[in-house]
Amino acid sequence: MRKTTFIHKVVVAGICTAIGFGGIMASGEATPSAQAASAASTGSNIVGFGKNFLGVPYRFGASTSTTRNFDCSSFTKYIFKRYGVNLPRTSVAQSKVGRAVSKSNLRAGDLVFFSSGARANGRNVTHVAVYAGNGKILHTYGSPGVTVSNLNSGNWKRTYLKARRVL
Repeated sequence: MRKTTFIHKVVVAGICTAIGFGGIMASGEATPSAQAASAASTGSNIVGFGKNFLGVPYRFGASTSTTRNFDCSSFTKYIFKRYGVNLPRTSVAQSKVGRAVSKSNLRAGDLVFFSSGARANGRNVTHVAVYAGNGKILHTYGSPGVTVSNLNSGNWKRTYLKARRVL
């Protein structure tokens, strides 16, 4: 019986590989590369969902239970929650979840943090955005509210601090 079970597992593994399901083991568990692909897909979905709110006004201290207005961290908290990721309320607290990721390895759905505005000193987190891919961030601040900006130019390039991967 044991020999038959072993042969069965070998055959299943071979079929999965031959068909092209390299990301799925015979046991049905996803490999790290399959998990990364799933996280990347979720990140893109979060960005896509967030873009539905382009132009929604900014309001510091906005409630997390409304979509009439957002501040930076209520926006990220709201759009991530849709995909089962429960982020803390503030940008400072959000900057401590997940794992660090370098700027050169950003992917859609990563949180990016800045030290900008009146409370900025170049070290403390004062703003959070979502990396949208292709050097762009999705976030909200002042006017025009929820918007897409270039991470690698102007204020955002100057005030960038770090990034975290929460997916």
